[in-house]
Amino acid sequence: MEHLELFLKSIFIDNMVFATFLGMCSYLAVSKKVSTAVGLGAAVIFVLAITVPLNWLLDQYLLQPGALSWLGEEYAAYDLSFLSFIMFIATIATMVQLVEIVVEKFSPSLYNSLGIFLPLIAVNCAILGGSLFMQSREIATLGLATTYGIGSGIGWFLAILAIAAIREKIRYSNVPPALRGLGITFIITGLMAIGFMSFGGMLTGGDDEAAKETKSAQVDELNDTEKELANNTKVIE
Repeated sequence: MEHLELFLKSIFIDNMVFATFLGMCSYLAVSKKVSTAVGLGAAVIFVLAITVPLNWLLDQYLLQPGALSWLGEEYAAYDLSFLSFIMFIATIATMVQLVEIVVEKFSPSLYNSLGIFLPLIAVNCAILGGSLFMQSREIATLGLATTYGIGSGIGWFLAILAIAAIREKIRYSNVPPALRGLGITFIITGLMAIGFMSFGGMLTGGDDEAAKETKSAQVDELNDTEKELANNTKVIE
């Protein structure tokens, strides 16, 4: 249940594009055609699915204060957290190079259509943001980190796929000249972000139900206490 909750939350509620507006450069530049958006979105899913759990391991066993205790007690006092950014970026850059080699080998047309934006995944703030959010939210296990990476990648993929499909349709629409291009794209992105905000109730609704159950249990306990006091009073009388 915890994995499913984190997976849905990372896709719909904490969406990289619509909630935190990360990765907007690639999102706006490569979303003119659905085929190109699908290719880049798949690459982002792969990179996030690999780099977030890898960076979780680095964070747990190398970067956190006291993480080096597995080497011996004399290393427990070391704190390498200041290396987080450079280590995370190095891991991301390595995975992006792997993706670039695979795409160039098996799909040269996609490689040419993505152009400079494929190697730029290495400096895509959505990719680095996935690892930093994983670190700041203190995700507990490697499995949860993998779930969060895949969910975040799918969320970014859905965002760029949706805007690409819309931009292909509005290309033939009568858009006012002042809003053509990025203008209407920003407006649509804002409206989609508002729509994704409605998914926040998926988890808060469960919290409300739990709060209601807790409150009901407290009321029942209070009523039992009052009855017990009344019975004790009668006995005394």
